[in-house]
Amino acid sequence: MIEVKIQDQELAQAATKGVDTFLQLVIDHTREAIGGELTSENMAQMSSKQITLIGYATLREEVMDGGFVQLIHNGYGPFFFRNPFDAAMRDWGLVELCRLMRRVKKQYIRNHDTIEKEMSDEEFMAIYEDMQIFDDFDDDFITNEEQWTEMIAHFVDEHLEEFISII
Repeated sequence: MIEVKIQDQELAQAATKGVDTFLQLVIDHTREAIGGELTSENMAQMSSKQITLIGYATLREEVMDGGFVQLIHNGYGPFFFRNPFDAAMRDWGLVELCRLMRRVKKQYIRNHDTIEKEMSDEEFMAIYEDMQIFDDFDDDFITNEEQWTEMIAHFVDEHLEEFISII
């Protein structure tokens, strides 16, 4: 497991500011420890929980910014839909997120070739019209994001030693 070090004082201070600040601190330090983003090389050195945490952070950022179409177009589809990310969410207690990811996966399988191909910005924006099936998935994620992020933060807090080393 890649060692992610966070000073006890920094962790305590973030926790007093709320679950979002606490979780973001762990995410930021984990990303820093792996050089910024997930790669096949650094994933081999990370625990499955660390990988899942960075995966959730990426999912949240992409979907909140441009929906599942953007997530897939930006190359993250295989990570989320060809790996057991949904099962990890279920195991972390996020059953509804697991169900959402499984519904999105069905549409990913049907549409990923179209969404993942090279295209201009105009073509990319137009693809949203053709892929309206993802709109309800985006809405579901956005509606539940705050609750799911809080659940992730609590899971991380309850299993902190599996994510970071406190110094």
